[in-house]
Amino acid sequence: MSVTAVGFDLDYTLAVPTRDRETILEEAAAAAGAPQLSREAYLEAHQQNLTNRTRTPIFESLLAEHDSAVDPKHVATAYRERITEAVVPVEGVAAMLAGLRTTYRVGLLTNGPVVAQEAKLDKLGWNDYFDAALVTGALPAGKPDGRAFDALLDALDVESDELVYVGDSVHHDIAGAHDVGIRPVQVLGEGCDDPDPRAIAHIHRAELPTRLPELLADL
Repeated sequence: MSVTAVGFDLDYTLAVPTRDRETILEEAAAAAGAPQLSREAYLEAHQQNLTNRTRTPIFESLLAEHDSAVDPKHVATAYRERITEAVVPVEGVAAMLAGLRTTYRVGLLTNGPVVAQEAKLDKLGWNDYFDAALVTGALPAGKPDGRAFDALLDALDVESDELVYVGDSVHHDIAGAHDVGIRPVQVLGEGCDDPDPRAIAHIHRAELPTRLPELLADL
């Protein structure tokens, strides 16, 4: 079946932070008076909390390991503010999204808490760029769970073989999309995984705005 829709991951696919996240985490913890928190522990806790409204449960878990009395909500707020400030669009992506919507239904499926991810979209000014923008914090499950991708298919009103999904993470994006019959395109670049054979194509992030429309037209 021909491609009628394209879905996207957000972080490290369409937008990137101007500063590394480990430094941002350190700054947020210090600003809130919390002990130093490791990026590895944060990522593990984040993966266990993909269906929440805020990052507060993530920091509750991390601070409990340090027996800290700091309010996790304060750390979550400090981290969200710094991440939001740092996020910028990949050059050319906004024009690409606008162009794709003239031919395809365009969706977003991003892992993370609702408040955090919606703050990024507000900062980027992308709230009108998608026919459907889903944050897993408002869903029953996060990527790579098939229920997250099913929610995107439902929101776009398409079948799995009509959708191409674009993301950088082999575990969350490529494997998750592939396992439910969606054709995945893997984004490569700094902070991204190595190429995975399950992807139908591999595109460097800087080349996404030019190469992705060409690829979709050929499918």
